[in-house]
Amino acid sequence: MTAQRTTIEFRGGAGTLAADRWTPVDEEDTSDVVLMLHGGGQTRHSWSRAAADLVRGGRTVYTLDTRGHGDSAWAHDGDYRIGELVADLRAVVEQLGSRPVVFGASLGGMTALIGEGEHPGLTRGLVLVDITPKVEPEGVKRIADFMRGNPDGFADLEEVADAVAAYQPHRERPRNVEGLRRNVRERADGRLYWHWDPVFTGPRIDGETPVGNHARMVAAARAVRVPTLLVHGGRSDIVSAEGVEELLELVPQATAVNVAAAGHMVAGDDNAVFVAEVDGFLSTIQRC
Repeated sequence: MTAQRTTIEFRGGAGTLAADRWTPVDEEDTSDVVLMLHGGGQTRHSWSRAAADLVRGGRTVYTLDTRGHGDSAWAHDGDYRIGELVADLRAVVEQLGSRPVVFGASLGGMTALIGEGEHPGLTRGLVLVDITPKVEPEGVKRIADFMRGNPDGFADLEEVADAVAAYQPHRERPRNVEGLRRNVRERADGRLYWHWDPVFTGPRIDGETPVGNHARMVAAARAVRVPTLLVHGGRSDIVSAEGVEELLELVPQATAVNVAAAGHMVAGDDNAVFVAEVDGFLSTIQRC
């Protein structure tokens, strides 16, 4: 089935939030809504392959750029705390006009879990992608170090590709680096810089960190009543066996799937397996 993509915007607390709306061509019933939230340092394009596959069966899929990322507005006050991201999620759901099944990878998963736990009924279901309340500090540090690296930017896309390859050595370095252009911005000096607001990687307001959000995540998870699926990477340095066990205890109706060959970026590492697992899960959730 062919997917049709349209670029749209939502209103968020910091300004516009860029999104893509994916619908099946020649499909009349598109009432089954999915909203996909990426991880820190990613963009909505990280979901493109999965979104194109998930439109089957009449689903409408929205992929969203988080504030401060991709084509979405940067927060003028530098506020990227999880509570503000949750507020953006609530605003988007309100504008959708229907409760979606929300996918959240890493930071997006934290947003989705806290959003549903603190505002019950926000979603019809949750797909948490390599994120649990308990996260491994070493993995979090590796991501932070990557995002803070290269503050002086890059001379060209070949240098960008080198940086990505060093961060993800298990993936083959792309021969055609043009696809990386959407991950950077060209400034007046002609150099290329990562797409995200540099403030996002700086010291957090009130010292908030992913590791420090454990208590809030636990409290939110205990309140989740919607169908929940955790898809985690077998090679992840963020989610441990202990983290999976804790989540399943906190959310009794949740199930977990281990994608053995994938790291933290599960959909990017093994999209076929990821889509197969979540497609089955989505088919069990009632439309509304």
